[in-house]
Amino acid sequence: MTERQLSGKTALITGSGRNIGRAIAVGLARMGCNVVVNGSRDRQACEATAEAAAALGVETLVAMGDVGKAASVTTIAEAALGRFGAVDILVNNAAVRPHKPFLEMTDEDWQKVIDLDLTASFYTARAFLPGMLDRGWGRVINLTGMKAIRGYGEGAPISAAKHGLWGLAKALSTEFAGQGITANAVSPGPTRVEGRSGDDPKQLAGIPAGFMAEPEDIAAVVCFLASPAGRFVTGQMINANGGGAT
Repeated sequence: MTERQLSGKTALITGSGRNIGRAIAVGLARMGCNVVVNGSRDRQACEATAEAAAALGVETLVAMGDVGKAASVTTIAEAALGRFGAVDILVNNAAVRPHKPFLEMTDEDWQKVIDLDLTASFYTARAFLPGMLDRGWGRVINLTGMKAIRGYGEGAPISAAKHGLWGLAKALSTEFAGQGITANAVSPGPTRVEGRSGDDPKQLAGIPAGFMAEPEDIAAVVCFLASPAGRFVTGQMINANGGGAT
């Protein structure tokens, strides 16, 4: 992929303090894109992501806040637009994935997941799509996961939210495709994360490729969709899962 082909663009990646979110931020920075790093609690991790991106010669901003809350998204948007004037690429990555038997779930358990894993993407898209429309160019990329494809026990709100993200991407793609904006989803398969030693044998057994993804493998798909080369891909969910069952 051509270096610096996103020079002059700005991306906001929610939940980008570590793992896939950090890899996406760094990958887009490598393409010349300014990045807005977001997290809800660990500012130190977000600062580390921003430093890694800045080392690649782009401008960065850390905008902390819980994107599952409308007021926080308003504050984040004001900071991002105040600094860069535009957010051209929106990557909705922030999520929580608690597991609990369905009949033991409280209203609060359900709502916490739906707010962050689904409704946050409505808030962020609503905040930044007007600017994308003004400029006639934009990218909305939602990170889903295997739970957007099939249900898993003790993960009902996650599956519901991730299916919803896929639906949101399809709806946005239909509404805005003729105005220079693409909207897609990326569904990562099992991916290595910080602080976890070794691969899960059960997960590994279900991956025909024979290995778990690195965060950079998922970031590469996002970077393609964000690039000019991805202009004719919209309304899709790309399964980056090593050939695993869908």
